[in-house]
Amino acid sequence: MEEFMADLVQKRKKDVDMAKTLAIVVGGGPAPGINGVISAATIEARKHNMRVLGFYEGFRYLARGEGRFMELRIRDVSRIHDKGGSILRTSRENPTGDREKLRNVLSVFRREGVDYLLTIGGDDTAFTSSRIAQESGDELGVVHVPKTIDNDLPLPGGFSTFGFQTARHRGVEVVRTLMEDAWTTSRWYFVVSMGRKAGHLALGIGQAAGATLTVIAEEFEGEVISLDHLVDILEVSILKRLAMGHSHGVAVLAEGIMEKLPREDLERLGEMEQDEFGHLRYAELDLGRLLQREVKRRLERRGIGLKIISKNVGYELRCADPIPFDMEYTRTLGYGALKCLMEGVSRAMVCVVGGKIQAMPFDQMMDSATGRVAVRYVDIHSERYQVAREYMIRLRRKDVEDKEFLEKLAEAARCSSKEFLERFGYLIVD
Repeated sequence: MEEFMADLVQKRKKDVDMAKTLAIVVGGGPAPGINGVISAATIEARKHNMRVLGFYEGFRYLARGEGRFMELRIRDVSRIHDKGGSILRTSRENPTGDREKLRNVLSVFRREGVDYLLTIGGDDTAFTSSRIAQESGDELGVVHVPKTIDNDLPLPGGFSTFGFQTARHRGVEVVRTLMEDAWTTSRWYFVVSMGRKAGHLALGIGQAAGATLTVIAEEFEGEVISLDHLVDILEVSILKRLAMGHSHGVAVLAEGIMEKLPREDLERLGEMEQDEFGHLRYAELDLGRLLQREVKRRLERRGIGLKIISKNVGYELRCADPIPFDMEYTRTLGYGALKCLMEGVSRAMVCVVGGKIQAMPFDQMMDSATGRVAVRYVDIHSERYQVAREYMIRLRRKDVEDKEFLEKLAEAARCSSKEFLERFGYLIVD
């Protein structure tokens, strides 16, 4: 018996000696479902006798060479998959812009004996993950789980990034309430939705909620959008609604429109701060307020007094409790991340395609022109977008070909039919 117990102790010691260490790092802005990935990945890793280290606040402390982490066990994570936010918190610290910061990250991983790295984040975190994999060589197994409410990462099959479905769901609830308030009080709302580069979230919210119209950057050709063009779209939609006998409405606008506004227009929005990745902090720039002011000024010149309220929708969505879709989705992604690592897969983004876990190599994610992670934009030629446009209040050819309705439009605008066509005819969407 004593010999058996000695062998058992020796076996357990050997198992501990051979155990691997997994590091989990969450970067970028919050998105519903982060905790689901952390939970599933931790449970699966612990089942394989791994040590799991959850590093606090993304790469903030790692970039300084500080190893601030919590050791995760199954009991710590077994019931967090349905909670919003991140138990590890997050930050936008970018270690890729400074070689010393990148070395600091790797030095902490070496000091703590990290064998595998799982990052959770959007395009910037994915890029950081790819750089760490490149710098570490074969030292680290690295996989990335795509996370962003913007839905702008190039996942195969057009599948959504986790967090998007919940953000859209919660955003629709907000917009539907605003639509009811707009009707009740005879006013307009300009709702600016998050979506730094792509308009997926704004379009998803606007289409599902049945907003009066949705405006995204992708619908404009060229690199620059004239502020006057944007104001014209909103003004003519309001005038069309008035011609139809309605003095209320809700317009949803993607914040990514600001990427295409001329710098002189952006400066009118306020001081332009940047984050660690060099992106403008759109949350600090009030696009809705500028558009509200400009449209209201235009209407007042026409003798139209209309209440317009601007509202940003974004922070309310990011840490919402995930809906069941994202609860299930993120658990699959967390499990899949460990499955890939255990099978020797590295330098890849973990995806779910057709119910199956797939690993997309980092080099297939990159835009050859920019060297950064490619952006998935809204396809304005898709039927999905065409359906959305069909139900918006935009100026259409049939509106101006119908002489009776054209007169109503002109009457609403306090001008002649000829003047209306000369002023707004270029906006006809057919």
